[in-house]
Amino acid sequence: MEFGAHLPLIDWGGTDHSLTHLRAYAQRASELGYSHLCANDHLVFGRPWLDGPTALASVIDVSGAMTLATTVAVPVLRGPAATAKALGAIDILSGGRLVVGVGPGSSARDYGLIGIPFEERFKRLDESIGAMRAYWAGEGATYEGAFYSTGGADLKPSPAQRPGPPIWIGSWGSAAGLRRVARLGDGWLASGYNTNPEIFGKALNDLAGHLEAAGKSPAGFPNGVATMWTYVTGDRSESERVLTDVLAPTLNRPADDIRELLPIGSPEECADRLRAYKEAGAERVFIWPLADEIEQLERFATDVIPLV
Repeated sequence: MEFGAHLPLIDWGGTDHSLTHLRAYAQRASELGYSHLCANDHLVFGRPWLDGPTALASVIDVSGAMTLATTVAVPVLRGPAATAKALGAIDILSGGRLVVGVGPGSSARDYGLIGIPFEERFKRLDESIGAMRAYWAGEGATYEGAFYSTGGADLKPSPAQRPGPPIWIGSWGSAAGLRRVARLGDGWLASGYNTNPEIFGKALNDLAGHLEAAGKSPAGFPNGVATMWTYVTGDRSESERVLTDVLAPTLNRPADDIRELLPIGSPEECADRLRAYKEAGAERVFIWPLADEIEQLERFATDVIPLV
């Protein structure tokens, strides 16, 4: 199992959003051997949220050999042309190290802000993926849909990866979502706080069937579990405080609903939860420290990963 790290984009209360801190975080993740460096996408949220693609671009030169990933970007919010242009540039500047994770977004507030009906998000996402692939492929490739038309534009310079970066599709595991992953994606991203190892394993098995129906081989089709909120501590009161006072109110969920889902607690508790994902078939997990970001990167790498 590989482990990646989300950039600290959310202000949990005193989070340092300076470029200095972002770069130090990215460099330390690289030094510790994390495989991926991830950025998520929201316009508005329950807490201040630093723009994901901008943050990811700002740390390319200190990210070492890590794969860069959007987990996920929401091309419906930004528009497929602007999304393809920005992410194509990140792929070029990183030397072809980008995985483009996309999803429909889960925030009606984001959609209200840009004036697109929330109920159109899935149809628009499907078309956005087709449009982005056409923009990246260039050479006259076109996409014509009900919402988006590329008109043969190729948005040069082209991405370093040809015909474009791989697109992994975020799905919480619904039948419709997994069919979308199989039909349109190059990989699957699950959501750490919207699944558990048992549900993930079943969804992975279902995805194999959908892939075969789409004419694709399940063997070698990559997966990952993103937004895996993390806080490693042997202090039970501290882990409970982080869960109940920080994360649960942000997600607007009861703490009891997420207590057993995430690596929050002692190293042994965190490792137990992650081993269950490994046994269920998860190939990579992307952690997101809830405080003390660089210290948590270090503690997770030294105290949890060896136990997994």
